[in-house]
Amino acid sequence: MSEELQPLMGSVTEVDLATHFQTEDGDHDKFSHYAYKEDIMESMVNGIPIIALCGKIWIPSRDPEKFPVCPSCKELYDTLPSSNIVS
Repeated sequence: MSEELQPLMGSVTEVDLATHFQTEDGDHDKFSHYAYKEDIMESMVNGIPIIALCGKIWIPSRDPEKFPVCPSCKELYDTLPSSNIVS
């Protein structure tokens, strides 16, 4: 029994693959956040938003030493085996 490939019936839809970022304001800005080292470096060089462990999307621009660590990031960080994440 041989199977033949059948053409798909219907229309083709073009998909926009551009990524749009929206940074968030609010209580998250009162904390320093944990993110991957590579992401932080790329963000600082290219100005690309990154995602913290807690889900916060932002472009790092402040000294993280001046703020307390985000409790959600800290909780998630403590469960990870990798040390490739920094605040």
